[in-house]
Amino acid sequence: MSKTNTNPKQIDEILDRGTIVEILPTKKEFREKLLSGEKLKFYIGFDATAPTLHLSHAKNFMLMEKFRKLGHEVIVLFGDFTARIGDPTGENSARKQLSREDVTRNVKKWKKLIEPLMDFEDSKNPPKIMYNNDWLAKLTLEDVIGLAGNFTVQQMLERDMFQKRIKENKPIHLHEFLYPLMQGYDSVAMDVDVEMCGTDQTFNALTGRTLLKKLKGKEKFVVAVTLMENPKTGELMSKSKGTGVFLNTTANDMFGQIMAEPDEMMEILFVNNTNLSLEEIKKLIGSDNPRDTKAKLAREIVAIYHGKKEAENAEEEFNKIFRDKKKPTDIPEMKLEIRNWKLVDLLYELKIVSSKGEARRLIQQGGVKIDDTVQKDFEKEIEVKNGMVVQVGKRRFVKIKINC
Repeated sequence: MSKTNTNPKQIDEILDRGTIVEILPTKKEFREKLLSGEKLKFYIGFDATAPTLHLSHAKNFMLMEKFRKLGHEVIVLFGDFTARIGDPTGENSARKQLSREDVTRNVKKWKKLIEPLMDFEDSKNPPKIMYNNDWLAKLTLEDVIGLAGNFTVQQMLERDMFQKRIKENKPIHLHEFLYPLMQGYDSVAMDVDVEMCGTDQTFNALTGRTLLKKLKGKEKFVVAVTLMENPKTGELMSKSKGTGVFLNTTANDMFGQIMAEPDEMMEILFVNNTNLSLEEIKKLIGSDNPRDTKAKLAREIVAIYHGKKEAENAEEEFNKIFRDKKKPTDIPEMKLEIRNWKLVDLLYELKIVSSKGEARRLIQQGGVKIDDTVQKDFEKEIEVKNGMVVQVGKRRFVKIKINC
């Protein structure tokens, strides 16, 4: 059995950083196992329910990479089967079920996004990528009934989101009971020692702990990590709602998204999404200049995904637009053939707004400019010209190119 790094200082730096919220059965037992030198098999699972990932996902991969660097085996499991069941949501309805094609397309995009976060080129102990369709699709009805026999309906109903729906007289679909069962079986199929999950997934992870114990007589640790919610509003980054700082963006857009995060999120992002020490972070958060601190945060994070030089360039571009009130260096161009447009229709055609309703709202709020002139009449007809620059908000620009 290969040995792992058992340096207590390095282990405690990981356990006490603040990303980990709870360890079951106990943190003490988990720490002792890490100190023992035994090579453990870790896994974290993701259902590819959207085409991109955000920083709250990223912190999970960064944490897994720390355990991998200690010498442990690390598995990133893509739920290409469970994504098609749909994990029960905290909302009042069942999650939309996806097709196999949807999930496969999303998984391909996700693999590219996590490459900056984990060393897949490590020749000795690279992270592994697995797919739960490989074993879940092979289960027979007899197998599923056998697995279901390990749990009661009462146990499944203990899940908070089901309790909420019962109180509100909302439906609970039968397939939603199968989700924790299938995720639980992942632990058995991979024969893992540790499952890492968000605090919203603890119920499912404990289902896997029960199955692993009953079917293989093996204990499993559950490491629950923070969801990085805003301490004031409770808002979470969400891939399904499209809220947060996303990984499939340019360096400039990522820098801008981080700078747009509320100040109360800075320490959370420093702790979970940078490699700075807690001592460094404490000094930065205590600074008298929060704007400079946030710029440092944005540089650190953008550098992980795009490189140090691109992060510096992104900061220069950000300062040019927001501090110096100048236009971006590179403004995307859109070709048009029609010369005259209602302003609302023009914004929607340029794809600079998501809907005509959003266009009207932004115009009324004074958030739309054409060649630096604020537009306040959403019924106004615009005669477009070659080179005309349309601006929405502070960060969205489009230059019009007329097709002759």
